[in-house]
Amino acid sequence: MHALTEEPDPKALAQHVLSTAALYLACGLDPAKSTLFVQSHVAAHSQLARLLGSITSVGTLKRMIQFKEKSVKSGQDASLSLLDYPVLMAADILLYDADFVPVGADQKQHLELTREIASRFNRLYGSEGKQLLSIPTPVVVAETAKVMSLTDGSKKMSKSDSNDLSRINMMDSPEVIRKKIKVAKTDSLRGLEFDNPERPDVHNLLTLYCVLSGKSREEVASECKEMGYGMFKPLLAETIISVLAPIQERYKLLMQEPERVIEVIRQGRKRATEVADATLARASQAMGLTVF
Repeated sequence: MHALTEEPDPKALAQHVLSTAALYLACGLDPAKSTLFVQSHVAAHSQLARLLGSITSVGTLKRMIQFKEKSVKSGQDASLSLLDYPVLMAADILLYDADFVPVGADQKQHLELTREIASRFNRLYGSEGKQLLSIPTPVVVAETAKVMSLTDGSKKMSKSDSNDLSRINMMDSPEVIRKKIKVAKTDSLRGLEFDNPERPDVHNLLTLYCVLSGKSREEVASECKEMGYGMFKPLLAETIISVLAPIQERYKLLMQEPERVIEVIRQGRKRATEVADATLARASQAMGLTVF
């Protein structure tokens, strides 16, 4: 439902949902340990969002960074879905009594709002010593808190960027990856280093290599400090390719048998609905929306 803020093509959206589920599985998510489902298949998400919206001010939502950035593009035609996006996200989290939520730096503000909404709900409708909604804690992995663009190391890498050269897509071919890394923005200085504010592009590429190679920052700093881009860029490209190759292979096999993916989604919906409905009932009854 979050995708509806951009008025997507219905057929394309349906395909993207299936593709994304297959990609999660290809990356190693185990349905026996994790519940994989489609958000819009569980009605409690939109229902709880409606309840939480009643205790969330419009002024608060208008101050959210992503709304301010995206509403500039759409002007006065910004949709209610765009404004309400963080409330729906709060429902996504709070329905499942999450203790910890992994987020990137750009989503931390939304999680802080989730915490505020849950705390306000508990104060308004909970009894003393009883917490109706769990207060989640953000988990931010420092190295990947904000992956930056290949064409501008001062801006976030984004799938919505019109320039495809700015990012690595999960299904990019080896040839495309080599091209993107080859033309990635750098500078004219020799030697590579982390944390130089004057060299954000270099820091970004080193961070990608660090994370994907599994090496520590110290190891990467020592390995690359005397390197030129002619040596480092091919090294980074091949590292990315080696990480993505097995994922891409598993993804292709899954997409050849979409019913396997669909069955995982169906089973996930059943498990998610049980948990979500219980939370929704608890919240609804606390607000006085009792079913007779």
